Amino acid sequence: MILAFHLVVLFLLFCACIAIFLHLFCIPKLRSVRWSEADAPLVSILVPARNEALNIEACVRSLLAQDYPHFQICVLDDHSTDGTARIVEKLGLTEENGGLLVGRELPYGWVGKNWACHQLSRVAKGEYLLFTDADTVHSPNVLGALVATLREHHAVLVSAWPRQEVVSFGEKLVVSLLPFAGIVFYPHLLLGILGRYPELRQLVPAWLRRRLGAANGQVMFFSRSGYDAIGGHESVRNHLVEDIALGRAVASQMKEGLWWVNCDASNLVRCRMYRSFAEVWEGFSKNARAAFEESEAAFWAAGIGQFCVFILPFVWAGLSWPRPELAWMQVALILLLRVVATIGIGGAWWSVVLHPIAYMLGMLIALNSWRCSVGPGVRWKGRLYSVEHPLDSAKQDS
Repeated sequence: MILAFHLVVLFLLFCACIAIFLHLFCIPKLRSVRWSEADAPLVSILVPARNEALNIEACVRSLLAQDYPHFQICVLDDHSTDGTARIVEKLGLTEENGGLLVGRELPYGWVGKNWACHQLSRVAKGEYLLFTDADTVHSPNVLGALVATLREHHAVLVSAWPRQEVVSFGEKLVVSLLPFAGIVFYPHLLLGILGRYPELRQLVPAWLRRRLGAANGQVMFFSRSGYDAIGGHESVRNHLVEDIALGRAVASQMKEGLWWVNCDASNLVRCRMYRSFAEVWEGFSKNARAAFEESEAAFWAAGIGQFCVFILPFVWAGLSWPRPELAWMQVALILLLRVVATIGIGGAWWSVVLHPIAYMLGMLIALNSWRCSVGPGVRWKGRLYSVEHPLDSAKQDS
C-alpha cells in the first residue's frame, strides 16, 4: 500500500511537470497593438471601488494614460469611507462628466462588487467593456492589446492575468501560490485546442463545459454582446467569486458560439491584491470555499488531494518514514514545479523555498473559508456574506 501510494503521487507529479511545460508554451500572451482612430471601437473602462484610497490614484492614472484612441472611464464609489471619491475627482472624473458614479444601496441577494459592476454596465456606452479592479496598474497599450486578442480568438471574453506584486512576507508566501495553481491546475492546453478547432466544442459534454470555465476578475474584457448573452453580473449577483462564475457562464454556452480566453498579461498589467497577511487571510477566506459553488464534496476532495500530493511528501521525507527515497523524489518534483512556475509566470522565491509552510497556510485559509461558510459567513470590505447571498442588512457593517 505504501509503495502504491508513492507511485500514484509520483505519477501525478510527473503529469503535472509535463502539464506545466505545455501550459507555459500554449497560454496566450497579451501583446501591444496600435489602433487608428478610424478602426478603434469604443471601450468602456469600468472600475468598482470601495475603500481603495491606497490604490485608486495609480489605477486611474494608468487608465487615463492609455494610448488607445476611443475609450471612456467610469469609476463607481461603493460607499467608501476613506476618501476614494475625492481622489477620483482630483483626477478629473466627476459625477458631472459621468466619470464618477455614486453607488446605490446594496440590495438583498447581491454581493457588493457584483452590484457595483452591474451599475457600471448600465451606464457603459462601449462596444467593449473592461472591468478592472482598483488595485491594478496598466501599461498604456493594454486596451489595444485586449481588443486585438478578443478579435483574434473570436471570443466574447478575455481574462488577463497580471503580474502579482507581493511585498509583505505573508503575501510572498501565499499570493505566490495563485499563479502556480493557475498554470498547473487549469487545462490551458485543452482550451488552446478547443479554441483552435471550434468544431470540437460540440463534442464537449454539458457536465464538462461549465467546469472548464474560469476567469480573473482583476482584468475582464467583454464584448457587449457576449456580456449581455450571459446575463451580465446580474446572472451571478449572489456569487462571491464572480469572475469564476462569469467564466463558467461563458463556457456553458460554448456550443452556442461563445468563447473565452485566459491570457498572460504580466508584461502589461500589475496588481497588488493585498497589503498584509491579515488581508490575504480575509480575501482568500472569501474565495476558497465559494469557488466550488454547491459542491462541498469537490472542495474536500481537492483539499485532501493537494495535501497528499504537495505537503505530505515533505513530512514523509523529513520523518524518514518507510520508502523515504520515494518521498524525496516527490519533493524534488514539487520544487521543480514551483521553480518553473515562478520563472514562467511569476511569484516570490520565498514561497518556493518555504513551499510546505506556504501551502499549509493556503490549506488553513481554505479550512477557515469552509468554517465561515457553514457558520456566520465570510467578511469582506466591511460586509458579511453567506456563500449563497449577502446576509440581511441588519447583519452587515456600514
